[in-house]
Amino acid sequence: MAQVHLFRKPPREPLPMHAHAIDNLRYIRETMERAGSFTAVPGWGGVMMGVTALAAAAFASHASTPAWWLAIWLGEGVLAIAVGVLAMWHKALSAGLPFWSAPARKFLFSFLPPLIAGAVLTLALWRVGAVSAIPGTWLMLYGAGVITGGTFSVPAIPVMGACFLAEGAAASFLLSNASMMWADVWLGAGFGGLHILFGTIVARRYGG
Repeated sequence: MAQVHLFRKPPREPLPMHAHAIDNLRYIRETMERAGSFTAVPGWGGVMMGVTALAAAAFASHASTPAWWLAIWLGEGVLAIAVGVLAMWHKALSAGLPFWSAPARKFLFSFLPPLIAGAVLTLALWRVGAVSAIPGTWLMLYGAGVITGGTFSVPAIPVMGACFLAEGAAASFLLSNASMMWADVWLGAGFGGLHILFGTIVARRYGG
């Protein structure tokens, strides 16, 4: 009669302790990254954005036509975005943080929709000749974007957004076609003054 031999597979070697520790640390880091706040908001970059906005307000106040006025401020918007992105990248790099982290994505994806809405509304208001409504619209939608994006950032950012929102609401009621000379004052106070003020606060409290 044939004999039956049972062969047992040798037990697997247990994973070394350091492998478990690395997996746990990786999980903790990813969880904190998903739940954390976006701390690479550039304080000094915000100050620079404010300085360029004040320069744009000075140039725009001497614009010979409404088209030139709009072109100056749209150019300032492109410049400010470039300054902000470069400053965010530099701050994240200096701190050893990933620029395209989960909190950064949440910040940007919350911040961009109001800006897109502002671009569309700018075109619509320009086409119907409602130029006096543009400054308030810009300030309010930018403030809304800063508030929504700022929920994933440091506490000073949503406060800045609320200030933009309040100033934009005031400008919407107080500006008219007859008082467009004040449009650059409102825009300079918002995009210039508020950026410089809160940029300085962020730079001193949250490292640059």
